[in-house]
Amino acid sequence: MSVADFKIPTLRLWPLLLATTLVFTGASVQATTITFPAPESVDDHSYNDYAVALLKLALSKTNTRYVVKVATQTMKQSRAALEIVSESGMIDIMATMTTSEREAQLLPIRIPITKGLMGWRISLLSAKHPSQFAQVRTLGDLKPFQAGQGHDWPDIDIMRANGLAVRGVATYEGMFNMLAAQRIDYFPRPIITVWHEAKVHDKLIVDPYIVMRFPTADYFFVGRRNVRLAENVRRGLELAIADGSFDRLFYAHYRDAIALADLPHRRIIELSNPLLSPSTPLARAELWFKMEDINLEYSASTRKKRAAPEKPH
Repeated sequence: MSVADFKIPTLRLWPLLLATTLVFTGASVQATTITFPAPESVDDHSYNDYAVALLKLALSKTNTRYVVKVATQTMKQSRAALEIVSESGMIDIMATMTTSEREAQLLPIRIPITKGLMGWRISLLSAKHPSQFAQVRTLGDLKPFQAGQGHDWPDIDIMRANGLAVRGVATYEGMFNMLAAQRIDYFPRPIITVWHEAKVHDKLIVDPYIVMRFPTADYFFVGRRNVRLAENVRRGLELAIADGSFDRLFYAHYRDAIALADLPHRRIIELSNPLLSPSTPLARAELWFKMEDINLEYSASTRKKRAAPEKPH
């Protein structure tokens, strides 16, 4: 076909061509919906709220269009992971504590979303035994007590690997009920969630004496074939770290919980974590919480109250 054979469309065809162009343009910028799991309990959504807010922040830093939706159906961690693996469409991305097994099953975005605080554990106790850990100073001192943990959580294997007695429990709410009924002795919780959980469950108190610590990270995970989403989330998180918005969001959510933990005045029980992947970015200091990162100021009365918990009525 020569140049002479090419004919400019008549005026009658221009509206059709314009409409076609708009359809294709609209399709190219249409937002992609990604689904995040609902919290395991309606009474404790603080961690989910933070993870969703961080995910939205990260994606807002990229030149992409995503809509983050939270699933309506609650499910356990293991079920959410299976939904991602199966590409069922029910769950596209989740936030959870990492293990080598999970990193083989799913695609991790290796930036710890709570700066390693998932491995700082303060225990919930029965309100009838507020001074249970008053004399605990070593890992060996903890061994006579039985903890409760989710049967499909990595925590249970970490604690058992350190020689601690742990009872696996099928449901999240079941652990609080078992502790209140004194069928277990303590329920170790991340310091970022323990205060809210104690408030919700009035038969329980927060131990004032010790903090258990082990190296770990909670990451966003996606399906192994969902490389595009993983890269967008990773890039967005890196941009949020660089401009300070990651830390601003983190401390907006967790500054009070860190302050309440009074970490400098607790005895630290160190645990090892045999489940940690060699790919964990431990060398990147800016990704991890350190006690000197925040100025902890407490009144003398607050310290005294924490050291001598009130007796149950």
